[in-house]
Amino acid sequence: MKLHLTNPLTRMKVKQQLILLFLLLVSPVFALNWYANARAEDILKQHVTSAYAELNKQNLALMNRDMDTVSRVMTTLIQHSLIQSLNPMSSETADRVRQYADADKLLSSYSMGMNGGEAVYYYLYAYDPSNRYEFAPTPSSKFKAVGGVYFYNDKQKPEWIDEILSKRGKGYLRIMNDLGSSSRPDTLAYVRAVYSTSQGNQVVGVLVATNINRKLVESMRTVSLPDKGEIYLTDYEDRVLASSAGPIGDRLELPAELRTGEDVEGQSNVITDGYIYVQSYQYLTQQKLIYKIPTRSLLQQQNELKFVIQLISIVYFVFCIVVMAYFWRSLLTPLQRLAVFTRSYVPGKKVPAQAAIDRNDEVGVLMHSVYGMAGRLNSLIEDRYLMEIKQKESQLQLLYQQINPHLLYNTLESIYWKSTLEGQSESGEMIKELAQLMRIGLSRGRDLITLEEELAHAKAYTSLQQKRYEYGFSVTWEIDERTLANPIPKIVIQPLIENAILHGVRYMGEDGEIRVIARLTEDRVEISVEDNGYKETDYEAIGRMLEDDNGREGAGYGIRNVQQRIRLQFGADYGLTYGPRKGGGTVARIVLPVQHEQ
Repeated sequence: MKLHLTNPLTRMKVKQQLILLFLLLVSPVFALNWYANARAEDILKQHVTSAYAELNKQNLALMNRDMDTVSRVMTTLIQHSLIQSLNPMSSETADRVRQYADADKLLSSYSMGMNGGEAVYYYLYAYDPSNRYEFAPTPSSKFKAVGGVYFYNDKQKPEWIDEILSKRGKGYLRIMNDLGSSSRPDTLAYVRAVYSTSQGNQVVGVLVATNINRKLVESMRTVSLPDKGEIYLTDYEDRVLASSAGPIGDRLELPAELRTGEDVEGQSNVITDGYIYVQSYQYLTQQKLIYKIPTRSLLQQQNELKFVIQLISIVYFVFCIVVMAYFWRSLLTPLQRLAVFTRSYVPGKKVPAQAAIDRNDEVGVLMHSVYGMAGRLNSLIEDRYLMEIKQKESQLQLLYQQINPHLLYNTLESIYWKSTLEGQSESGEMIKELAQLMRIGLSRGRDLITLEEELAHAKAYTSLQQKRYEYGFSVTWEIDERTLANPIPKIVIQPLIENAILHGVRYMGEDGEIRVIARLTEDRVEISVEDNGYKETDYEAIGRMLEDDNGREGAGYGIRNVQQRIRLQFGADYGLTYGPRKGGGTVARIVLPVQHEQ
């Protein structure tokens, strides 16, 4: 005897299920109304705390992005050749004056404007042990308003210089109160030591970005807290770094329950009689973002909240009655008709005639779709057999087509050996190089090949051109072996070498020179084709042609094809550019992402 266990809902008709659904939708609303009136205050506090906890986390992430922007600007300044050239042991006085003026102007140009006329200003305290920049301001000079350069030596350096240098180039936030003017209030600064990029441990100086607290306050103002709500950014010692409510540097009194852990980042919340504290912290930066929300302003809205909940309950009840009445009338009958059709349909058999459907809503679309799907399913069953036959024919045709390239390779190989045996070694080498060109060009149907294969193709083409036309120019190859396995679209270097020959060194004889260079950076592979041609080149026209996807510029199909294939394969951040070569000539540069061949 078999036991059939059936869910009670499956034995109920749709009408009964709709009634049950209506009761399930309406009953929780009245229960919630009673529960909300009983615990409105606690629920309000918890909901506000949860909402502001997520907002606090996002607000801290926004501040971190602001700090990342300042850090990137500092990295740019540190790597700038002008900053690195502030070497007190080199150049004449006039050169040092010019270097100082240019560096001062450079720092001022990187100031980041804010609301209210303020800005983040960048200052460089350059180390000048020999006092070679005696004409420039020292740390004790009058404070500059828009950023600039100071020079210090071992006798005049501020007390915080050694602290910053001890961080070994790591940037961090610090409250500064001795930037040359006692009339200015304390400022939150982002500081970072500057070392020489060429000599390693040699100190260039210290970069200081001021008004960071005002920049962070701008991010705080994007958050709307209740009346008299306050936002603080503090360190792990509860010292205020930035605040929407007062000065910086003071110690903030917080509840003992508001603790921080040793996790990379986390949150903690505390509800007291007077305030709600919402805190997000980051252990690595030793910083905390704290919202201090007065509960009094929230409780004043409690009665309004109760009224709103009751009003929502009534509106929701009426809305549910209207919705259920609509579905009761317009949904059940069409669904029953659709159920009858689906039970009677058998795939492969003729679809029964579709009944007239005079509605354009979702139910009507569903019915049209089911009838159409049944018809398409029958068509797919018929098409499947035709597709299988065509697939077999295509596979057979592909096998026939694969015979031709192999036959061509073998024939060229035979001609090469015959020419070599007959003493025509140069002709044989040209035939061998032609075979290599065709073999790599086809690449068994692959769109991507390794850079090593692409270079072999380019070398074969170059050698073939030199032998064919007896060109006297020289070709050098400077290839980083780490780039050889990187994938590259096939036949992209050969068009660049062809342009270098035709438009650069073709008539220069032994004076012509072409260099092919492949370098590896952190996340990019750069391939350059340089020539020392003497003809003038319109690089702007070439740039427009490379960006012209529709081919309106006319000529340049080869390099435009290279540009389009690289961007289609890797994206718009990569591609081909043309520019002048130092010392004369032209440089064509391809930039590719670093990848491993798959």
